Amino acid sequence: MKLLIVEDNRDISENIADYLEPKGHQLDFAGDGVQGLALALNDDFDAIVLDLNLPRLDGISVCQQLRANNIATPVIMLTARDQLDDKLLGFGAGADDYLVKPFSVKELEVRLQALLKRLHHFGEAEELVVADLHYNPNTLAVSRAGRPLELNPIQRKLLARLMQSSPNVVKRAELETIVWGDDPPDNDILRTHVYSLRNIIDKPFASKLLHTVHSVGYCLAEK
Repeated sequence: MKLLIVEDNRDISENIADYLEPKGHQLDFAGDGVQGLALALNDDFDAIVLDLNLPRLDGISVCQQLRANNIATPVIMLTARDQLDDKLLGFGAGADDYLVKPFSVKELEVRLQALLKRLHHFGEAEELVVADLHYNPNTLAVSRAGRPLELNPIQRKLLARLMQSSPNVVKRAELETIVWGDDPPDNDILRTHVYSLRNIIDKPFASKLLHTVHSVGYCLAEK
């Protein structure tokens, strides 16, 4: 893997390097947000490990600018914060995963590999189509009735799984695993993400595609 590590704590960066570089991974480092953003915009990386609290430009702003520039490189956000609101802030900015300090470098490697595996899987997929809703996993472009729709990473993950299973129901537990792995949040935050997805893909249109199957899960189908 070719990785960009954007972290101002030298000890953390050295620990990551000591573990990953002997395994053959290629690492570049940045000690602040401005430098990290410049490297990410001007070079190709398999993934980015991005600290939230950075000098000059914080991790949230870095991630937002990457996504605004159509840089779809997977991002794992690092932070000492473990509150749900902070996690949601990171995901909302376009992060793909979240790791709370202190963390195991071995776990970091496993999460990076999982991200790249999912990316590779989607890269081979064909365009998903349900009624007039289209999702291209290669370009991440979503449209309905020819109208482009803007989705964040969590919304795209949910949409992809629902479209793959259409018209069948996808259970809530499966959707939570797709988004948060083996560490789903304690409260019903999935409902919030599904609500925001429904507002994007259904609200502006006459027919509704995203349906709730109470006490079971959700399905995407033309009814």
